[in-house]
Amino acid sequence: MMQTIKVLFLDRDGTINKDTGSYIATKEQLHLIDRADEAIALARKAGFRIVIITNQAGIARGIATVEQVEEVNRYLNELLLARNAGFDRCYYCPFHPEYPHPDYDRFIDFRKPATGMVEQAINEFFGEGLVVDRAASFFVGDKMLDVECGLRAGLRPVLVRTGHNEEDLCLLRNIVPEYVADDLYKAVTEYILAFS
Repeated sequence: MMQTIKVLFLDRDGTINKDTGSYIATKEQLHLIDRADEAIALARKAGFRIVIITNQAGIARGIATVEQVEEVNRYLNELLLARNAGFDRCYYCPFHPEYPHPDYDRFIDFRKPATGMVEQAINEFFGEGLVVDRAASFFVGDKMLDVECGLRAGLRPVLVRTGHNEEDLCLLRNIVPEYVADDLYKAVTEYILAFS
């Protein structure tokens, strides 16, 4: 018997943790945005599965290693778990189009705004007997490419003004989010939880 679930897909840098303007390679560089953990905890309590979807092209560029990115992701989950806000899955894309690399070029369809990471998550949930209800699932990020990825994947895109805050760029390119919020906490409390 398949079970239907709803998922909150989240960008990482600039959405959950502060965007430092560079690639985060150590846990000392990772600082949560105010109330982001609280927002994720509220979404979990409302029945959402939490999935992180993050471009980490610093790997292809030689700025960060796979091990460093995975260590930062583990540390992020530890911080979130302390507030009942841990994530269920975390996917990252090491590929960068300007830095070809034999190990990472196969991930070209995973780099947002491509939907490879989202589809992998949905397929892996399906393998566990869980069907993702895309119409009830959201994608929250701080960049236009997050909005575009959400739209392409049939999810409900929400833009946050933290991080890069590409609200004007979204309007300019006509890649329009369903909602714009000041931060992840407001995205969850003012909009996303209204549908759960």
